[in-house]
Amino acid sequence: MGFINGTRRRWLLAAVVVVGAVAVAAVAMVWKGQTSVATVTPAGVPSDGVSAPHDMVWVPPGVFLMGSDSKLAQPNEKPAHAVSVPGFWMDVTHVSNDQFAEFVRQTGYVTTAEKKPDWETIRVQLPPGIPKPPDEVLVPGAMVFVGTAGPVDLNDYSQWWRYVPGANWRNPQGPGSTIDGKGDHPVVQVSYDDALAYARWAGKRLPTEAEWEYAARGGLEQATYVWGDELMPDGKPMANYWDTRQRSFPVVSPKAGGAEGTVPVRTFLPNGYGLHDMTGNAWQWVADWYDAAYFSKQAQLAKGQPLENPAGPARSFDPSEPGVPVNAPKRVIRGGSFLCNEDYCLSYRPSARRGSDPYSPMSHVGFRLVKDAEAPLTAAASASVQ
Repeated sequence: MGFINGTRRRWLLAAVVVVGAVAVAAVAMVWKGQTSVATVTPAGVPSDGVSAPHDMVWVPPGVFLMGSDSKLAQPNEKPAHAVSVPGFWMDVTHVSNDQFAEFVRQTGYVTTAEKKPDWETIRVQLPPGIPKPPDEVLVPGAMVFVGTAGPVDLNDYSQWWRYVPGANWRNPQGPGSTIDGKGDHPVVQVSYDDALAYARWAGKRLPTEAEWEYAARGGLEQATYVWGDELMPDGKPMANYWDTRQRSFPVVSPKAGGAEGTVPVRTFLPNGYGLHDMTGNAWQWVADWYDAAYFSKQAQLAKGQPLENPAGPARSFDPSEPGVPVNAPKRVIRGGSFLCNEDYCLSYRPSARRGSDPYSPMSHVGFRLVKDAEAPLTAAASASVQ
């Protein structure tokens, strides 16, 4: 996912050349080893609207192995290490366009993508010495996946991402695009700050990275996917990702079919806790700063014992993007999106993690929230926390 921030940086640097300025750019769960959600009975308890709002589910406390040592895992996912988390409530789905629209209607909130970019938040993502651009080139907008007309070198991600003036949550692909008829799709083109603002309004918060992964796994200890170890059990897709059997990434020509984009929430079966789309569809902001080496540091700190409810590192660290300061602010995003695929991005796995500029909205990043409240007083909940 470093390619996202890198693309924004390349757009900015390109603007310097083209227009003479820079622009914005312990406790193992009982389903260990399951390969199909069809045989899993959700352990999460849906809210009755008393302890937490409707459309949330209680995720019971537990200990799990965070990260992965599988052959598919990237270095930033290693090593797997034991983590304990308390119980919490989590949104069953991504925050949708309809839900975000109601927030905006009630508050008048203006998102990051709808505002003139702030140079100070851009500057920290760029090499030292880049001059401030003229105000007239700092226009509201966001990063949009535009794809390519044919196969390309996958090392050059700037070929399929563009900073598009006028792109925002209402117009995810830029002027002329719309979310009409997509009220039940995940809201995208929202920055980390936008997610925080919505969370404050809703009386919730962003999950920590540990909470997110624990919830995503749904009780399947170290399974490759949130539904098990088989990508397509019984030949059925289990998440919204880019299927390279149908079209090459990142080709979007009419002949090749192109990217489908987001789909309605609840399109696919829930995981073991009753949560939909924990991977695929749209990336999800989480609370933590991103440190590429955080898991290795955590494993050393743990010394074989479960880490209790980790809240993430104190600052960002990412040496993967040449030209971008290693300590440039980045927040963790999780879950992958409709663009992830076997050829380029295998991030529709519960251990996959990336860092992203918190002030850079993108057309494939959304969020879901959690809430701290008492566990539901039901027989099922009592059994799940024993």
